[in-house]
Amino acid sequence: MKEIRKELLEELLGDEGLLKALQKALMERAFGAELTVHLGYEKGDPGGRGSGNNRNGHGRKGGEAQRCARRRRSTRSSPRPRSRPASSI
Repeated sequence: MKEIRKELLEELLGDEGLLKALQKALMERAFGAELTVHLGYEKGDPGGRGSGNNRNGHGRKGGEAQRCARRRRSTRSSPRPRSRPASSI
């Protein structure tokens, strides 16, 4: 009997249990609703196409490290030396 209770608890509360699955579904639904409010149109609504704020699943890549690297590159005073001469065409 205790063995069954242990298995049931694991199925409900474990890392891959029902509680985790419900929590994930709730968070995805909440984020979807937040995105709908932010963008101003429902998912799949053709009114949002071409508006610049699309739900296409792709976003700008880059975290803080990439932004810092871009800032460093943009503030350089001289161009970076080439490892080989430029070919003349």
